[in-house]
Amino acid sequence: MAEGRGFPSMLSSIDCLHWQWTNCPNAWKGMYMSGYRGVATIVLEVVASSDLWIWHAFFGISGSNNDINVLDRSPVFDDILNDRAPEVNYTINGNNYTIGYYLADDIYPEWATFVKSISKPQGEKHKLFAQYQEG
Repeated sequence: MAEGRGFPSMLSSIDCLHWQWTNCPNAWKGMYMSGYRGVATIVLEVVASSDLWIWHAFFGISGSNNDINVLDRSPVFDDILNDRAPEVNYTINGNNYTIGYYLADDIYPEWATFVKSISKPQGEKHKLFAQYQEG
């Protein structure tokens, strides 16, 4: 499906969201009050495909967290770091690549495994790319 949209060898999309912890014990509420809507939350990192199948889920620890803090603690890239990830081969614009990639938003670091949207696309080609990537 991703290849049909112009994203060959895309592994999935990655993002974090605040999950409200309705039944958070009163003794823990101070640790999990992130200032996000004034309720106790835990940050959930998710890797999901366009059909909303969740391939990876990781709940961040207590405290003030964002996508980067959670990514630092997440095991999502353990297979790549330990050379257990499957090899991926594809070519774009004449360049050969051997690592899959994730679609991510602007907060993620400039790593080869993240493809981020174009924040202010100029021209129809860049606008179309941003539209497909955000879709």
